[in-house]
Amino acid sequence: MTRALLFVVLSYLWGAIPASYIAGRMRGIDLRRHGSGNLGATNTFRVLGARVAAPVMVFDILKGFLPVYLFYQRGLGWDGSGDWRWGLAYGAAAIVGHVFPLYMGFRGGKGVATSAGVFLALAPMAVGVGLLTWLIVLRTTRMVSAGSVSAALVVLAMLLMPFSHVPAEVKILGSAICLFVIFAHRSNLKRIMDGTESRFGSGKQADEAAVGAAAATADAEEPR
Repeated sequence: MTRALLFVVLSYLWGAIPASYIAGRMRGIDLRRHGSGNLGATNTFRVLGARVAAPVMVFDILKGFLPVYLFYQRGLGWDGSGDWRWGLAYGAAAIVGHVFPLYMGFRGGKGVATSAGVFLALAPMAVGVGLLTWLIVLRTTRMVSAGSVSAALVVLAMLLMPFSHVPAEVKILGSAICLFVIFAHRSNLKRIMDGTESRFGSGKQADEAAVGAAAATADAEEPR
């Protein structure tokens, strides 16, 4: 029990590593001051472009995947009982770490990529369908928030379907995570309903403009 609880804490600390903040700081930009101010892969893409956002997204996915895969499935943080709840606890701790990171004053991302990493280890088929949904909605609306909420709803529906063969504990926590992701996007949903939600520009020129504006602002903030 003590060992497993220790790995819950380690999962949280691992999930709290602010990859997007580090990536921005390496380029002289504090992402909390640009774009949506969110420390996630989406805002990284919006401000710094796809080349920087891609590794950030991969890292955020690994935040959720590795604790479940290593600490539970590979037995490193296993208490010996085979209880599924420990695997779920590791994944949940990583998600909480990403959304409420200790290192950043508990202000992090929305938890979508990290949640996808947890599901990738526990229910990969649901992740595949959720990813496809995300891509279709993103392409249609050019709004990441709409894609994320839609993917969360689809994964939730798949987990709750009678033919779903994942353990009941996974269904319960998975449903809670999906609802949490939707709740985390409540401000985005309001902007979507108001017609004010931001959309991605079409092409490289828009990305370069965003990066240039962010860099110029960051330069202006530097003490002379």
